[in-house]
Amino acid sequence: MSRPDPHFWRNRRVFVTGHTGFKGGWLALWLAQMGARVNGFALPPEHAAGIYTAAGVAGRITPVNGDIRDLTPLRYCMQITRPEVVFHLAAQALVRRAARDPVGTYRSNVIGTAHVLEAARLTPSVRAVVVVTSDKVYDNRDDGRAFSEDDRLGGREPYGASKAATEMVVEAFRHGLGEDYPLAVATVRAGNVIGGGDWGEDRLVPDAMRAFAAGTALTVRNPGATRPWQYVLDPLSGYMMLAEQLFNGHPAWRGAWNFGPGPGKAAPVAEIADELVRLWGEHGGATAGWQAAAQDGAPYEARFLGVDSSKAQSALGWYPRVPLDLALAETVGWYAAQARGSDIARLSAAMIAAYMEP
Repeated sequence: MSRPDPHFWRNRRVFVTGHTGFKGGWLALWLAQMGARVNGFALPPEHAAGIYTAAGVAGRITPVNGDIRDLTPLRYCMQITRPEVVFHLAAQALVRRAARDPVGTYRSNVIGTAHVLEAARLTPSVRAVVVVTSDKVYDNRDDGRAFSEDDRLGGREPYGASKAATEMVVEAFRHGLGEDYPLAVATVRAGNVIGGGDWGEDRLVPDAMRAFAAGTALTVRNPGATRPWQYVLDPLSGYMMLAEQLFNGHPAWRGAWNFGPGPGKAAPVAEIADELVRLWGEHGGATAGWQAAAQDGAPYEARFLGVDSSKAQSALGWYPRVPLDLALAETVGWYAAQARGSDIARLSAAMIAAYMEP
């Protein structure tokens, strides 16, 4: 079916960390739309125009302002809400910010994850935990191949290292529990996720939308780099489908899972920038363009990233449903609608409903 089961999620108690972020906001909204009883735990949103605020997610869930680096309130919140499923998305998710603040990034991504796992272990109602990491967990030698789940972990810069360390923390936690323990844990690794409502710094799409709206040229750091671009609802559907199986308790569903675009679907940054310029013009925006940035002093970034999702496709029946051209069109359409003052809550809900159609 390649999409989550609404019957499973109706009235399901779900705990989402990072619900004020881009992917977390879309996930919380989607779960609420299916009738789940969602409790969120996160820092306040960084961007007032992001999906969480723009789509009115706070009104659809029970949100709590909290920091995963502080175990006591996290554990208390999880225990009083008694979730059955936990999605852990709270993280410091920006590569260049991690280069500026590696210690803070490790505290959020590694220690914060350990806190979420400990809180889940101490909450008897929790049956399944999905920990969101990144495609940057792999030991990437830039040899142009897509990584599978059993490839070696690594990290040549602080963000990738923090996510690889997160994977190791989860693996140790899972083995410490043992296969017969009723709490099932998995990690999920996705590529460069795009969609409406992402206003994070140093990301191609939000950088483009900011530049185009201001009438300035987009500055692109690595136009020749290739990335596994994918529409935000595609990996989120995989996360939920996996959680459904984890809840059933069979050990085979535990472990690491890739959720990325199909083989050969990665695309150069320059190609995406060209398409963003074109789509912005189609929506009546001012003349837009882009230019390459100087690379002096820039932190390390791999030229090629890609993940092999054949495990999710064969075992879960998951596959990416939205081709890249449509993903870009939906994404730019969302931002253009926001700029026009459209009802973003209604638009976002309609996008989710359309994705759920057979």
